[in-house]
Amino acid sequence: MKFRLLYLALPMLVFACQPKELTEQERWEATAEKVEIIRDDFGVPHIYGETDADAVFGMLYAQCEDDFRRVERNYVWATGRLAELEGEQAIYSDLRANLYMTEAEAKAAYEAAPDWLKELCIAFADGVNYYLATHPEVNPQVITHYEPWMPMFFSEGSIGGDIEQIPTRRIAAFYGDDQSLALNEFGSGLNPIDLTEEPKGSNGFAISGELTESGNAMLLINPHTSFYFRPEIHVVSEEGLNAYGAVTWGQFFVYQGFNEKTGWMHTSTGVDFIDEFVEDVSEAEGKLTYKYGEETRNVSELPITLKYKDGNELKEKSFTMYRTHHGPVTHKLDDQWVVTKINWDPVNALTQSFTRTKLNNHAEFKEMMNIRTNSSNNTVFADAEGNIAYFHGNFIPKRNEEFDFSKPVDGSDPNTDWLGLHTVDESIVILNPANGWIQNCNSTPFTAAAEYSPKKEDYPAYMAPEAENYRGVHAVKVLSDAKDLTLDKLIELAYDPYLPAFEKLIPMLSKAYDQKGIADPELTEPIKVLEDWDYRTSKESVAMSLAHFFGMNFMRNHGNINNLLEFNEGKGTVPSPSATELIAAFKTTLEQMNADFGTWNTPWSEINRFQRLTGDIDLKFDDNKPYVPVGLASGTWGALAAYGARSTPETKRLYGYRGNSFVAVVEFGEKVKAKSMLAGGQNADPNSPHFDDQAQRYADVEFKEVAYYREDIEARAEEIYKPGKRDGK
Repeated sequence: MKFRLLYLALPMLVFACQPKELTEQERWEATAEKVEIIRDDFGVPHIYGETDADAVFGMLYAQCEDDFRRVERNYVWATGRLAELEGEQAIYSDLRANLYMTEAEAKAAYEAAPDWLKELCIAFADGVNYYLATHPEVNPQVITHYEPWMPMFFSEGSIGGDIEQIPTRRIAAFYGDDQSLALNEFGSGLNPIDLTEEPKGSNGFAISGELTESGNAMLLINPHTSFYFRPEIHVVSEEGLNAYGAVTWGQFFVYQGFNEKTGWMHTSTGVDFIDEFVEDVSEAEGKLTYKYGEETRNVSELPITLKYKDGNELKEKSFTMYRTHHGPVTHKLDDQWVVTKINWDPVNALTQSFTRTKLNNHAEFKEMMNIRTNSSNNTVFADAEGNIAYFHGNFIPKRNEEFDFSKPVDGSDPNTDWLGLHTVDESIVILNPANGWIQNCNSTPFTAAAEYSPKKEDYPAYMAPEAENYRGVHAVKVLSDAKDLTLDKLIELAYDPYLPAFEKLIPMLSKAYDQKGIADPELTEPIKVLEDWDYRTSKESVAMSLAHFFGMNFMRNHGNINNLLEFNEGKGTVPSPSATELIAAFKTTLEQMNADFGTWNTPWSEINRFQRLTGDIDLKFDDNKPYVPVGLASGTWGALAAYGARSTPETKRLYGYRGNSFVAVVEFGEKVKAKSMLAGGQNADPNSPHFDDQAQRYADVEFKEVAYYREDIEARAEEIYKPGKRDGK
């Protein structure tokens, strides 16, 4: 009887010993207890967790504290729900997202991910959801609960790096109106470049110890993004994570930054990694098919219904999406359907992006690069062993070189199919060049290391179609004279005020004026100001003001000034305005300046401004509100420290919106040392002391010391708290 009672009790005992399954709220709270956030004197969050997943939880929680709306906006956009926020005009952005991956496909990708990556994805969702749970005053606009599969839509470092090159207006023309649009000026269906917009890109410099005072390698991390696009962050775990740098809002890995042993800087690449395939589609008996060699294949048809905001209502619009084996159909050329094929491998992309942050040297970094999913970037690298390196692109499809893939190719010809991917060793790489430096400024790799640069003839044309630009010219100039560099000297080099584009433009104008032969009293003085100028920007310079507006008018009327560079011969039409046209452009410039500023004789700092009035994503400016005068200039002219500024319909003055955002200089040795700068400040709340506490420092190029080691962080700590318990809450 005793044994029988014991036997009956065993299942109850086993059941009682089973761990209780936590509710979602209990899981969040348990994780939060394992996370510590230290905010330093600039509000930069230093997140400590027991595991990588704990650190990711804290990382997302801290990002939401600093700017939840930008975290939210990135995922609303990436997951294809922007029209629910912005209305029907955004529905083709949502359709574009779904053309490449539906929610069901994102969930399947997540389920196929390795367990360690799933844990990070769960931690991402938990961090955001716990923030919302502990901040009931924050009302999410579209996504009310974040899911672990969502990072599959946002797996590469720079949001929109690939997919935003595919114009929504072409998708709208095809899926909305069954219309064809002509090719752009470059002969493709991709987005053309607006020459008057600030260039999207970045600078990266790697410096050998031979050129530094300490003998240690150095790295310049200098992304040129829209302002407030990336915050500064430091994330640490007991599993070997200790990464500092810039993270794109909502991502769980440091995108551009460093750990104690390695540093990585991404610059936007010009490698051809997107191709357009013209498909031979026909319809028979209600079925769509396309030709592929001798075969006839079925076009995949996927129905989808998208929601969009209309006043206070949500309405729906249905589409049928089309795909071939090349990818989704995005537009038409004449009567033919065109597929746009890009890299889409979210699990491997997330694996590469997170793994990158935990490596110890060049050998490990190169091994990671062979995952080959970082499609939109070049990478400039340095490590504590003294190595400097450069990787031009990463995701590079192999192609049959008989075809010109810069234009749409015949999808019915199997010979146009991609032939796999180039390995890292097959791509353009530089390691420890004898000149002691490497630079990339979104320009050709064939000037990246002076005479030790790779040779153009050794590589397929699609691997490096980039032209040279004036930032690249400027970088070569300053690095060629570099020696005995310290972090401060590297900052000085990275902010050198010379503007090489005006070496081309101002002599053209001066020559045109001389050819006129008759002195014009309205032009003589301002032209003399330009002729006496040393092509260096400053707050006090009137010549800078004149040159900027003349340069803008030159490009509007006469084309791409990069084509004036000898290196770029054959890459585009060389602007060749007549003397009369140049004088007319300059007269227009003076008229504009006199009308907008009262006189052309206006110093640059009275025109060029930094202003942060609100934390809104859509920046607003006001000529009558406080501002910080700025002496920096546009990267278009070759400014290394790029400051893209423009007027708005409501303003006459120019306000910064893109360029130097997060910037860091890093020195590797026994201990890593770094200095950094952030445009404006860490926090998007105007009531926060860290909303614009770096604005004046930004204008004055007064970098802050990076607190990387625990003792330094604690010495500068403003707050130490656990998620959900800030300020004693």
